Amino acid sequence: YNAVHGYYIQISRGQSHLAPINYVRRQTLKNAERYIIPELKEYEDKVLTSKGKALALEKQLYDELFDLLLPHLADLQQSANALAELDVLVNLAERAYTLNYTCPVFTDKPGIRITEGRHPVVEQVLNEPFIANPLNLSPQRRMLIITGPNMGGKSTYMRQTALIALLAYIGSYVPAQSVEIGPIDRIFTRVGAADDLASGRSTFMVEMTETANILHNATENSLVLMDEIGRGTSTYDGLSLAWACAENLANKIKALTLFATHYFELTQLPEKMEGVANVHLDALEHGDTIAFMHSVQDGAASKSYGLAVAALAGVPKEVIKRARQKLRELESISPNAAATQVDGTQMSLLTVPEETSPAVEALENLDPDSLTPRQA
Repeated sequence: YNAVHGYYIQISRGQSHLAPINYVRRQTLKNAERYIIPELKEYEDKVLTSKGKALALEKQLYDELFDLLLPHLADLQQSANALAELDVLVNLAERAYTLNYTCPVFTDKPGIRITEGRHPVVEQVLNEPFIANPLNLSPQRRMLIITGPNMGGKSTYMRQTALIALLAYIGSYVPAQSVEIGPIDRIFTRVGAADDLASGRSTFMVEMTETANILHNATENSLVLMDEIGRGTSTYDGLSLAWACAENLANKIKALTLFATHYFELTQLPEKMEGVANVHLDALEHGDTIAFMHSVQDGAASKSYGLAVAALAGVPKEVIKRARQKLRELESISPNAAATQVDGTQMSLLTVPEETSPAVEALENLDPDSLTPRQA
C-alpha cells in the first residue's frame, strides 16, 4: 500500500508473465510489476472510507443518546452535584478519623484560639513526629511578631494557622487538639519571594504589590500572614516599611495578624502598641551546629542564627569564619544593632563564645579530607 496507488499486488519482473489475465498493471518498476484487481479495489474503498463512516455512526449514536437524556438533564446535574458533595464530605470524614482531627468550635468572639495545632501537609510527609504548637489571637492580642532562625518553622506555623482556619470554614475537622474560631471574612498572605519577569516586576515590586492589596482590603475580621516584609530592598528601607506596615495593621486595620520577621527592631512594637505580642521559634546552637526545636515560645528570639544555618547548608568554613569576623566588625560599628536584640537569657546554654582560642582556630582551619592517617 502507498498513498499514491493504494493497495496493490507486486510481482517480480521474472514472474510477471505468470500474472492472471484479470490482473491490471498499475505501475512498472525496474525489478517488479504492480497490479490491481477489482476485488482489491473494492476492499480499498471499504477500508479508506471506514474511518469516516465510524465517526459518522459515532456522532449519530451520540446525538440519539443526547436526545434521550436531554429531558432528564436537570435531574442528572442535581445528582452529579449531590455525588460531588458526598465525595468531599466522605473524604473529609475519612481524613478526620484517620489523622485524629478535631471539630472546631465557632464563636461570635473575635480571634482564633488553637491548642496543639499541626500543619496538615507537613505532618504527613515528615518521618518524625510533628511538633504541635498553640496559637492565641484575640482583641487584646491581635498581632504576633514572630522571630527565630531560618528553617526554624516560622512559615510553617503561619501557614498551618491559615489552613486550620480555612478547613474550619469549609466544614472540615481540623488538625489540632482543640480550636475556637471567631468571624473571619478573608485570609490574606504575603509569603515567599518571586519575581514576575513577564510583567517586568522585580521581587520587591511583587512583594509591595501584594502588601498594598492587604493594606487596602483587610478588615478587623481578616486573618493576615506577613512573612519577612521588606527583605527585597535595603536594610533601612525594608525595616521602615515593615515597621510602618505592622503599625498600620495593628493600630488602624486591627486585623488578626501573624508577622514573621528577621528585623529584631520590630520586637519593640509590643512596648509601643497595644494588642501586639512577641513569640519565637526555639533553637539550640552548639558551635557551628544548630538544632531546631520547632516549638513556639513567648518572647522574642535572641538571634537569627543565620551563620549557623549557612554552615548547615554547606557554605565553606572559610566563608563562615570570614562572615563571623565581619559580623563582629559591623556590631562594633553599630552598637545599637546589638541593643535592639533581647536579653541573652533566650540563648542556648550550649552556645560557645565568639572568641575562640588559637588551638580551636587551628583545628577549624584543618581539612580532614586532605590529611593522611599519620597526619591525623
